[in-house]
Amino acid sequence: MSKQPKEILLEQERCELKPKSGGGLLNYEVWGYQENGRTLVTRYNLAYINHAVYAGDNGRVLGFDNAHGYHHRHFMGKAEPVAFASYEAQLERFQQEWQALIKQQLKGKNL
Repeated sequence: MSKQPKEILLEQERCELKPKSGGGLLNYEVWGYQENGRTLVTRYNLAYINHAVYAGDNGRVLGFDNAHGYHHRHFMGKAEPVAFASYEAQLERFQQEWQALIKQQLKGKNL
């Protein structure tokens, strides 16, 4: 039985968005390991945080993660399971959704 390599922090980034870009911040945290030249993601947490839009859940308006043993999506305090194909697909979905939220916000629509 082979031992799984030690998990390492692959990416940790916080990006503050200027008010004219919707405000708030984006937070990315990704853990995993390298194996045979491939990067394998074991844990991830992707979040769009904006206390002006949503004060609950520490300001997390939108998020995707795989904490608690399953892949799920957070939206304004509610969590729901999501289908998982790959980390890259989750990242793409997260990016599309937060950009759509920002567009709505800038047009003055309610989320």
